[in-house]
Amino acid sequence: MTTASTEPTTKRRRLEWLRPPQGGPGGTMSLYDHLRELRYRVTIAAGAIFLSAIFSILFYRQLVSIIMAPWMRARTALEAARPDANLMVVNNGVTSSFTFAVVLCLVAGVMLSVPVWLYQLWAFVAPGLVAKEKKYALAFIGAATPLFLAGCALGYYVWPKGIEVLLSFTPQDMGITNMQDMAEFLSMEIKIILVFGLSFILPVIVVALNMAGVVRGYMLKRWRKGVIFGSVVLAAVATPTTDPFSMLALAVPVSGMFLIAEVICRVWDKKRGIDEQFVAEFAIDLDDGK
Repeated sequence: MTTASTEPTTKRRRLEWLRPPQGGPGGTMSLYDHLRELRYRVTIAAGAIFLSAIFSILFYRQLVSIIMAPWMRARTALEAARPDANLMVVNNGVTSSFTFAVVLCLVAGVMLSVPVWLYQLWAFVAPGLVAKEKKYALAFIGAATPLFLAGCALGYYVWPKGIEVLLSFTPQDMGITNMQDMAEFLSMEIKIILVFGLSFILPVIVVALNMAGVVRGYMLKRWRKGVIFGSVVLAAVATPTTDPFSMLALAVPVSGMFLIAEVICRVWDKKRGIDEQFVAEFAIDLDDGK
């Protein structure tokens, strides 16, 4: 009887790492339990990404077609404008094809498992938040996710134009062949897509900081010109390409969304009774007090 009763207990202990630790009242945990939960969340997220990457192997040819579609579009447009253009995609080295396949499947795994690892991130943070903070956090995730995907889609859409502009600098009628390595092309395309995607969530971060009381609407009004100029500089520095089309395609939407974020922050401050006149009078009183 003793042996039979201890076997389920032993099995539960072995499989204990598969379940997150239970917190106390209000989501309180010890440091050790926090580390255990972090290990659990990371393990589940990494497992989901790995399984999704394995699953994406079944659609490897379709993934390659999606990744190389911007190159094909740019090549078609460039060859139509310059019939003498010589363009070629190559794999340099013995391991280049394998590296390309691994990176591509991992990227596909990250995209396919977005709901899983986003939930794990939320589940790790949520126990320490009060009900009001949870509502704001859910709103933040709900707004940031479509904006991030929209930015990625815009980056994917404008990328062929960037390729076309960059390759157009090749001297004509000199027999020069443009050879593009697939692994390098994939790396640059991922950077373009991520830069656009992350830039699109910056306004959401501004609104979140405003709700947290870190920045105010009147501050954003004073920073408007500097932020617009900074958006252009960010676009010029962050985009891996050097063409003006990609830079403007990133700078214009980010600047526009910042203006929308400014309006939202000022309306939110007005509802909370924090208006520009009050802040200005308060600043004058501080100066007189000095």
